[in-house]
Amino acid sequence: MAAFKTIAAGLAITLASVGAQAETWQMATPYPESNFHTKNVLQFVQDIQAATDGKLEIKVHSAGSLIKHPEIKNAVRSRQIQIGEFFISILSNENPIYALDSVPFVATSFKDARKLYAASKPELEKELGKQGLKVLYSVAWPPQGLYADRPIEKIEDLNGLKFRVYNSQLARLAQLVNAVPAQVEVPDLAQAFTTGRVNAMLTATSTGVDSKAWDYLKYFYDVKAYLPKNVVVVNQKIFDALPAGEQKAILDAAAKAETRGWEMAEADHQAKKQVLADHGMHVSDGSDALNNSLHKIGAQMATEWSKQAGQMGETVLKAYHDAQ
Repeated sequence: MAAFKTIAAGLAITLASVGAQAETWQMATPYPESNFHTKNVLQFVQDIQAATDGKLEIKVHSAGSLIKHPEIKNAVRSRQIQIGEFFISILSNENPIYALDSVPFVATSFKDARKLYAASKPELEKELGKQGLKVLYSVAWPPQGLYADRPIEKIEDLNGLKFRVYNSQLARLAQLVNAVPAQVEVPDLAQAFTTGRVNAMLTATSTGVDSKAWDYLKYFYDVKAYLPKNVVVVNQKIFDALPAGEQKAILDAAAKAETRGWEMAEADHQAKKQVLADHGMHVSDGSDALNNSLHKIGAQMATEWSKQAGQMGETVLKAYHDAQ
């Protein structure tokens, strides 16, 4: 009997140990580990693991290695994975609120981009919430600049060029500058430019460095078109099922990640802009003629967005302008 009790006690300890093992989540992100967004994500999950004493472990799958970028949102929604990061305006066809931060020249500085985020955040959380997704944090990209395989001195120089797009706003911009839109994801940029599938694009300095743009492009114009954002979301039901302490650990880590990420974005822009120049790319702010034409197109697109968004758009833009 004593031996039986000893065995039973040992079994109970073993079962308790198994029950206390870490829960492991899978997280999909679109960008390589060298990108500041992914570095921020990696710190975010480390903070969670530390705060939960290892009870919640999140395995990060970067560079679209687990789930391709366009499928990440729905993968979290369907609980294929628990948590993921994606580019907000990749959803712009679903609802106008997702397109706002990619409307050119509405917000062209980090300060204004933060104000635009604050004004639009309630609506963004509401729309993603309808799909069972909880927003944890959002971080801007640096201002989007114009890359090209040839000099672009005026808007007419874009006429007929194949223009890389990744959302409906860029597709509309390509149309307005008489370019030909071509859908290309970040991992495919080098091949797309090398094969002539695209000739120009608007994207961040960090993306240019990540993809070694100097291998296939020569020109970068820092036109500061807009500062689009990524968002990190978790499946709401999965989050709600966690103990309160683990929920708090995630929210605390998310708040830190958002603050840290915006600071990283600002520092990253200047550093990566210099990297482009150091690798022989022609780097400039673009001519007055080019910038003036782009700003006019941006004003037209902002008007179009406001009409499409209706009352919601008016409310968000009013909150943004009131904060100026």
